[in-house]
Amino acid sequence: MDALERVVKPKTKRAKRFLEKREPKLNENTKNAMLIKGGNANLTVTEVLKDIYAVKKPFAVLYKRKNITRPFEDQTSLEFFSKKSDCSLFLFGSHNKKRPNNLIIGRMFDYHVLDMIELGIEKFVSLKDIKNSKCPEGTKPMLIFAGDVFDVNEEYRRLKSLLIDFFRGPTVPSIRLAGLEYVLHFTAVDGKIYMRSYKVLLKKSGCKIPRIELEEMGPSLDLVMRRTHLASDDLYKLSLKQPKGLKPKKKKNISHDVFGTTYGRIHMQKQDLSKLQTRKMKGLKKRPAEKSAEDGGATPKKSKSA
Repeated sequence: MDALERVVKPKTKRAKRFLEKREPKLNENTKNAMLIKGGNANLTVTEVLKDIYAVKKPFAVLYKRKNITRPFEDQTSLEFFSKKSDCSLFLFGSHNKKRPNNLIIGRMFDYHVLDMIELGIEKFVSLKDIKNSKCPEGTKPMLIFAGDVFDVNEEYRRLKSLLIDFFRGPTVPSIRLAGLEYVLHFTAVDGKIYMRSYKVLLKKSGCKIPRIELEEMGPSLDLVMRRTHLASDDLYKLSLKQPKGLKPKKKKNISHDVFGTTYGRIHMQKQDLSKLQTRKMKGLKKRPAEKSAEDGGATPKKSKSA
């Protein structure tokens, strides 16, 4: 049995906390990504992995040593690294004569490869080449996708979902305007995917809403899609399944109109208004004639005893 698959009881509190972090939760932690360098990676691929690691930090692990593996042929090494580093996303870089400057981006489900798409780098501009101010580490980016092919083609639709998973960052309860300072723009046109990153500059506009300008920050990539390994529809549907604890409970007898107004229906028993207790007033007091009429006629008077 593999060492990572054995049931190990923690002996220290630190080991117990470590195992508790890896247990399934209703609200999962932010997905971590591992960036792996292949056995024949060149300088371009190495620089791409370093720049994407700088963008993804602190939710990323960069393996600096070369690992001789072919993900499309053997996925066991990726699954081993996924268990070891507790990462559900990966980016593998390699280079050879048949597929130069190669990137493989993918994600895991239950420590097994779910989706995997191979991209070729045609043009690359690193962070160092663009002499501008950079965003601080851990900045959550805004993702923009341009191109109808992202909604029409199944492979590009899955690539869009994969890129959102990879770069989305942590889930935040609220957003402030000054925190929106980083944009990742993906454009798909003529069989190519253009990745650009910009820093948002808020300029004075003379009113409350500032004037927005985009300044290219890097990295910049021109990519082309090569091979794909997509999960079946059943497995993909299973990976999207949510636990029952996260599903909102359905509230009965509540409806909403087109304007968002909430209406509630209340079920009550039939009331007998004749038994309704009202305020006792002299003006509302019934006369003897009214009482006799309600009883069905005049009642005989009792004779006075002598």
